[in-house]
Amino acid sequence: MTKAMYLPFGLVAYVIFFATFLYLIAFVANLPQAPLTVDRGGAIGGAALAALVDVGLVALFGLQHSVMARPAFKARWTKIVPEQIERSIYVLLASVMLILLFLFWRPIPRIVWSIEAPAAVILLYALFAAGWAIVLLSTFMISHFELFGLKQVWGHAQGAAATKPEFRTPLFYRLVRHPLYSGFILAFWAIPVMTVGHLLLAVSMLVYILIAIGHEERDLINLFGERYVEYRGRVGKLTPRLRR
Repeated sequence: MTKAMYLPFGLVAYVIFFATFLYLIAFVANLPQAPLTVDRGGAIGGAALAALVDVGLVALFGLQHSVMARPAFKARWTKIVPEQIERSIYVLLASVMLILLFLFWRPIPRIVWSIEAPAAVILLYALFAAGWAIVLLSTFMISHFELFGLKQVWGHAQGAAATKPEFRTPLFYRLVRHPLYSGFILAFWAIPVMTVGHLLLAVSMLVYILIAIGHEERDLINLFGERYVEYRGRVGKLTPRLRR
């Protein structure tokens, strides 16, 4: 790939990511407009095989998402691919993993719980929407366009030097250390009709998130040292800390 293609590549990767993110919301919410959702449209088969396939798809997403984010992997990877598009490649591959999950997910539609009280249904959907809003807003608080590779390719096109990571704790990050993950957990669990397949997705993603946080926090301590250790000591991981 020529250097002139870095910016178009980054833009395409971002558009694919954003379309995939929007479809993920429809997938989890079982929107009728979506041909494939967590509870509808996938291959039909036994529950045991479906569970095995579904957990494998989440594990595949988790492995790509975590392994490629580690500094040791990045150090080796950027000897093969240009540093300016490393993040865009990561974002593109993460989107591909989600697309594979959409395509090959096997629904298990047996109902675990069903809440019908109108007030409770409205509350759960409000929490569902709030979860996705927290996810998106959290990315903007820590530089959305850098997180998804656009800042790097734009900076390269402008001839600007790469900037060093900066330790900041804006808004949500003053309450919890990982608001983006908190938003995902809220979005996956706040649902009035929970099927076995949806519960499997929610539990699998929760396990992945807890594992990912452990790796990310070690990286952040190595990067920011005592500042992050102090921050971790006074701010909750996924929920606000009621007592210091």
